[in-house]
Amino acid sequence: MKGQGEQYSGQPVALRIEIAGRAIGHVRRQLRVVPHNLDAVLAETGAAMPPAGRDGWLLRSLPAERLPALRAHLKGWLVAVRQDYPRHYIAMGQESFDDWWQGFSSKTRSTLSRKARRLAEQFDGGFTVRSYRSAAEVAEFMAVAGDLSRRTYQARLMQAGLPTGEADIAQAVAAAAANNVRAFLLFAGGQAIAYLYLPIERDVLAYAHLGYDPEFAELSPGTVLHVEAMRALYGESRFRAFDFTEGDGAHKAQFGRATVACADVLVLRPTLRNRAVLAMMQGFDRIAARGKAILDRMGLRAKVKALVRG
Repeated sequence: MKGQGEQYSGQPVALRIEIAGRAIGHVRRQLRVVPHNLDAVLAETGAAMPPAGRDGWLLRSLPAERLPALRAHLKGWLVAVRQDYPRHYIAMGQESFDDWWQGFSSKTRSTLSRKARRLAEQFDGGFTVRSYRSAAEVAEFMAVAGDLSRRTYQARLMQAGLPTGEADIAQAVAAAAANNVRAFLLFAGGQAIAYLYLPIERDVLAYAHLGYDPEFAELSPGTVLHVEAMRALYGESRFRAFDFTEGDGAHKAQFGRATVACADVLVLRPTLRNRAVLAMMQGFDRIAARGKAILDRMGLRAKVKALVRG
């Protein structure tokens, strides 16, 4: 650990303060962000901690079972769980698409099939799914999906749409040239209405971006697209796993087949300013948690979430 007068590695991180999934403000700290990919999550032991940022670390998707050892190792630091969640994934190496499909209940399989039929019936000619993997194909995908992404609630409310800046497109195209991207678009009625973008690391697919045109939300185009994408991905017989990455969600829980309990953990140096910042964030987190509990008791949480998304 470096002395207080030395320079620390790290980057400015805007820590979200949010209510009902919408950011109402940010607190900036100089942190070393430590992400955990699926291999790191499934490893028996954690890797050595890199040097801290000026204010500390932000550990993303740390396996929850490692928290006690982390607290013991960093005694005296401010260690706070910002969110905990099951990290969903699919171990693809030893199974086929049919194996994955049979992992759904018969009722869910029927529902998913019905959604695909309903979507097809709404458009003359049904729908088609196109896959994109070469550099030229991914460049085309980024142009089409980028226009679609700007209409999604992920982009409008959460700033989590498909990144389409020049640097983002160049990075995607370079990854595709190395055979490390799979992307899909669902077309219906002569237009793209859903997209899925999956970067690849060491033969593990990462669930990076899924979006759909809100005008067709009732037809579940994102769900239909994901099923067809899984069919194509299993057909390659290349991938070890499909990683749904950080955070929970109904779609991840439904499509995943295994989970690891994980947490996003903020570790701050015990300065007065950091203590004040942490107390403020935890106060807002408690308010948000109480609000969610009240809405759950009233059976209104889903309706409120839909209203927030617009």
